[in-house]
Amino acid sequence: MKLPSWRVLAGAIAGIAIAIGAVAAIADSKHTLQQHTAAGDAAPAPAERKIKFYRNPMGLPDTSVTPKKDSMGMDYIPVYEGEDTDDGLVTLSPGRIQRSGVKSEPATMRVIRTMIRAPGTVQLDERRVSVIAMRAESYVQKVADVTTGAHVVKGQPLMEIYSPAMSSAAAEYISTLNSKVTGGDGIYGRGSRQRLMNLDVPETVIAEIEKSRIVPIGIDWTAPRDGIVLERNVTEGMRAQPGQALFRIADHSVVWAIIDIPERDLGSVAAGQRATVRARGFPGRDFEGKINVIYPQINKETRTARVRVELANPDRLLIHDMYVDAEIDTGSASPVLAVPDSAVLDSGQRQAVLVDKGEGRFEPREVKLGYRGEGFVEIRDGLAANEAVVISANFLIDAESNLKAALKGFAEGAQP
Repeated sequence: MKLPSWRVLAGAIAGIAIAIGAVAAIADSKHTLQQHTAAGDAAPAPAERKIKFYRNPMGLPDTSVTPKKDSMGMDYIPVYEGEDTDDGLVTLSPGRIQRSGVKSEPATMRVIRTMIRAPGTVQLDERRVSVIAMRAESYVQKVADVTTGAHVVKGQPLMEIYSPAMSSAAAEYISTLNSKVTGGDGIYGRGSRQRLMNLDVPETVIAEIEKSRIVPIGIDWTAPRDGIVLERNVTEGMRAQPGQALFRIADHSVVWAIIDIPERDLGSVAAGQRATVRARGFPGRDFEGKINVIYPQINKETRTARVRVELANPDRLLIHDMYVDAEIDTGSASPVLAVPDSAVLDSGQRQAVLVDKGEGRFEPREVKLGYRGEGFVEIRDGLAANEAVVISANFLIDAESNLKAALKGFAEGAQP
């Protein structure tokens, strides 16, 4: 048996493809006819309405003044007079609105909470750090049982020192107090007391000298404030030079949170705004504070600015250099006109909403935006309170509006 040539086979395959295409075209035509028949049964066009032109059923920018079919055999859709108006409104049929899932909601006044989230670290309050140093050459005789990291209270003994300069000043002060000439109340007596104060002798020691009239051999040096011992640079028997830091004590009852704000959010941050700080070491615990200072500099590597939040720390849970995460409320303090985020059509250069005029009519309107937060956006211009805007399927209506404008231009060009 002789096999058919490749030309015969190719012809047979092409014939089969043409037959399949014809069957598909007939099926599509029947389906299209059924759709138009169903649409006609549901909402027949009034006989008195006049057809202005026909538009492409696939949405292509192609119109005709007479009925025709496209390349797929689908009938062009008639556009009646009154459906193509010059008032800038987009008109949709009730069926199309229902199928598209169009929903509207009125613009209302509400308080918008806008949060900026940024990381930071805990730092000491510079005003609550004390350094203990001698103002004259001294010798450390004893050191109290106080170590780095220990918590001390104001007036707690830290060490006992001997200083020849302080002893000399104390003897001079006692001499003036015992003098029969001045009685301890003259200018010379006040100068002697001032000398002790200039040497930073504790007030309790000066009061004891005035009471006992005895020159102390060792002077008890006490903590000037409540706080944590950050540094302890003293040992028994050492000689302390003037200005040498022996103890450094910091009060942790109030600390600073230094927050790194992205440069793009810096314009929304202002002093006095509330901030919530959460320490990574204490999940679930919130520390509330306010922004006190916005530092006037930008980190050129990270493009961030630093803001300072003052935090109460009565339990001393927050310690310096601890990592924290902050939420800064930058929203409006008073109610503003707002709509849901989904109502805004943002092209990057233009922001608009679709105002629902009722009866299937929608008006595209340009607006100016403000704060954003909690799923809402502030409308600063272009919209009035209680005007309904489309919040769902607005992109479909916007596409319909653009298509309508294009078809109108082609239709006007096709008019004789």
